[in-house]
Parts: sequence; C-alpha cells; structure tokens
Amino acid sequence: MTQPSGGLEGYAALVTGGGTGIGRACAERLAVDGAAVTIIGRTESRLEDAAALISTAISERGADNGGSVQYTTADVTDEESVQAAVEHARQPTGGLDAVVANAGGGGGLGPPHLQDVTEFTRVLHLNVLGTLLPMKYAVPHLVASGRGSFVGMSSIAGEITHLWFGAYPVGKAGLEALIRNAADEYGPVGVRFNAIRPGFISTEIMEGIPRDGAVYESYLVSTPMAESREAGVGEPEDVAALARFLVGEDSRWITGEIIDVDGGHHLRRGPDFTAFVEPALGIDVMLAKKST
Repeated sequence: MTQPSGGLEGYAALVTGGGTGIGRACAERLAVDGAAVTIIGRTESRLEDAAALISTAISERGADNGGSVQYTTADVTDEESVQAAVEHARQPTGGLDAVVANAGGGGGLGPPHLQDVTEFTRVLHLNVLGTLLPMKYAVPHLVASGRGSFVGMSSIAGEITHLWFGAYPVGKAGLEALIRNAADEYGPVGVRFNAIRPGFISTEIMEGIPRDGAVYESYLVSTPMAESREAGVGEPEDVAALARFLVGEDSRWITGEIIDVDGGHHLRRGPDFTAFVEPALGIDVMLAKKST
C-alpha cells in the first residue's frame, strides 16, 4: 500500500470469501483504512488466521484509524447463513456501508458436452447466487447508510473466452448482469453497484499452475504489462486497491461499472488450459469427434 491509510472511519463492511487471497487483501485494506470489517467463509480456521493477519496490519499501518476485524462462518449459497452474516456485520456500528462479494470459484474443466449438470449448477450457484444473497440482505442497510456501495468480484472470464472452463465464465457473466441491473434499479436511492474483473492474480488457488508450463505462458503472452513485473501477473493488493476506491467516497458518482484489474489481459485473449485437459480426455473427445 503506497498511499496514506484512513478515510473509512465509521464504515462497516462485509467481505465474503475473506479468509484467503483477494478477499483477505480487500478486508485488510478496508480495515487498515478505518472500516469495521467482517469476513465470512466456510472454514473457521482460515478465517481465524486471516483475522489475525489483518489485526496485525491494522496495528502496524492503521492503528489511528479505528479499523477492526471480526469473522463468522457462512455459506454464501445458503440464504439463512447469509442473512445471519449480514446481521453479524452490523454489530460493530449498527449499520452496514459496504459489501465486497468476493466469494466464488470454478469447477471441473471440460467442454460443454462433457459437463456434469450437478457440478455446473454448483458453480453457477456459487458465483451468481453467492452474489445475489449478500445483495438481497445487505441492500436495505446500504440504502439506510446513505453511502452504500456493493462490489462484486467477477473475472476476465466474464468478458473473454476461457477454453474448457465450463460454468465459470457463465457464472461470472451472470454476476456482471446482476451488478449492472442492480446499479440501475438502486441508483435512485444512492446505492452504487460495481464489479471487478481480476486477471491472473497470484493467490493460493493459482499456485496449481506450473510457472514453467504452457498454461502460465498463455497468460503472460496475452498480458501487455507482463514484462513490467517480475512474475508477470497481479497481486491481491492490486485488486484490493480498486475495491477500496469503489467502497469510499472518491467513487461516489461511479456505478454500474465492471473494471478490469489484469495488466491489460482483456485486450487480447483468454488463457489456454488445453494442456491441463487434453492428457486426461484427448483432443478428439474434447471436440466431440469421438465418445469417451
């Protein structure tokens, strides 16, 4: 973080999927700048570890801003669980000013004709329903706040093709449609809805991609700014900086935007995961030229 902290004193914020990666970085940035942040996720041990790291960051960088962090377990696809989490997020201040709906994810790789319907539906629910439910229960409080901001977490997969990614691009595209419509619908009451499209961000979930393989290279060759950074990819803090901006007053006249944080990757083409899928299925099966 290169700019002075502060500016979110008195805010209460909810960050879903806040135990790791981008979610944790967003929660830390908001808390260091003074917000009372609640992180949620399904695994308590991860949330506990994340809260400890965020508390340390507050002490080191934002001790004068009054920020704090708490956590509670919740499943963003379960309505009662999300409703309880939103109420928990209101405890520090009595209200809720911001939501960063970061929880999401993908599933099994493969072409459409080989998709398992149960798994496809799970991924859609995680990304679309997992954004809708926090929105559903947060909106009345965001309206009451008078400065409410909802930030969804999409992906460049919602904009450009990602070969063999199954339900994930579909889910992210649906999330973006939800964000844009909400921005239009709640604009009259001053609540803003925007989303972020990260590209390759160096998080735990992306560690499974070998740095010397074809898939990683397909990200680098499609990222204009790759050579400007040693690893060639983004960091969670890059996304957190935009989330912080979209939560705060500096973005008070911005709504309905889907903003890329990808080093320019969206200007070219999506990654190629063929090297992950072909050894297991074979290209003829992948292209439906023969059955499994």
